[in-house]
Amino acid sequence: MDKIIVQGGKSLHGNVQISGAKNAALPVMAAALLTEGTNTFHNIPDLMDIRTIKKLLRNLGAQIEGEETLQINVDKITSCVAPYELVKTMRASVLVLGPLVARMGVARVSLPGGCAIGARPVNLHIKALEEMGAKIELKEGYIEAKAKKLKGAEIYFDISTVTGTENVMMAATLAQGTTILRNAACEPEVVNLAEVLKGMGAKINGAGTDVIKIEGVTSLKPTEGTIIPDRIEAGTFMIAAGITHGELNIRGCIPEHLEALINKLRDTGMKISPIKGGLKATGTKKINSVDVKTLPYPGFATDLQAQMMAYMSIGSGLSVITETIFENRFMHVSELMRMGADIKIQGNNAIVRGVPELRGAPVMATDLRASASLVLAALVAKGTTEISRVYHLDRGYEQIEKKFSAVGANIKRVAG
Repeated sequence: MDKIIVQGGKSLHGNVQISGAKNAALPVMAAALLTEGTNTFHNIPDLMDIRTIKKLLRNLGAQIEGEETLQINVDKITSCVAPYELVKTMRASVLVLGPLVARMGVARVSLPGGCAIGARPVNLHIKALEEMGAKIELKEGYIEAKAKKLKGAEIYFDISTVTGTENVMMAATLAQGTTILRNAACEPEVVNLAEVLKGMGAKINGAGTDVIKIEGVTSLKPTEGTIIPDRIEAGTFMIAAGITHGELNIRGCIPEHLEALINKLRDTGMKISPIKGGLKATGTKKINSVDVKTLPYPGFATDLQAQMMAYMSIGSGLSVITETIFENRFMHVSELMRMGADIKIQGNNAIVRGVPELRGAPVMATDLRASASLVLAALVAKGTTEISRVYHLDRGYEQIEKKFSAVGANIKRVAG
């Protein structure tokens, strides 16, 4: 199993090109199931999760060509089963449920896996499809859904759910009548999917707000679309500039998608300024400690919480980090403490008292974003840090060690 080894203490300087967003690419690729013909999608990142959904789509009958630009043809869906062995590693696999039921009237999708950061139940997806007329049973770890024709409905999500919004929005495009989603997720990835669906001929209004209206159509046509830049990768490199007291040009990002993070980083003393096609992030010698509370978009992203905690671990005071989205998303704390961080957990709060320095240590990644926080901590730590189980990183960051190495980090991957 691969490991990443970091010799800390290098200030980072240079340019970083941001890849396409995994969390936008996955639903867009699943949307190809809604049409016959060939869809073309640009700016697809090379990640483990992308490879997983390619395998899943091929298992359903898709023909897929290309890498950064993908051509996906699903003239015929040859199977409506998303098997456990493909779904177990990635929760986003559940995104094929809505398109399969909408187009084929039947789906059998394994209950999903992915990062162990809380239950993240799919009950909201199931409840919404039932309200649209689908008959759903849970059998032997599978969601079995049937519907001769989905019907439009008014659906209220009890909690904001990104994949739930995306799944039901896709299903509603081919439903009979009008579907209204209330308390819908507002994330940029939802908007990206809606734009691709509209390119297919879907009638969608309100994406990016908490009320989305979809008028069903009888069929959709293939389209061409582009995946937005990964705001979480961009945020991770912005924090890297801060934690190493460096300066990075973050190219290819969309600043509007990062406003909550930008405001917090400026409060820590960092300078964040616009440049052509992105942002410049400049660190500060004295890092002001700030409090952080994760919230649905446009609030502070839960996917940047672990990285921010690593940054606050060398802050000049006390920081309270509150996690409101997922339970069990403090698993990186024990590993940061192995590196000398002073962190105490009280319920869904992490109290972080800044220390003068972190120290290199052998640590273990527990989930995707926790992995990134350990890399950030290792970049500033005194000595050598060895990070194991880095397959988590490969799920969401494209060649992260190469990108860090190119801006001055002493970092390498070692085959296990």
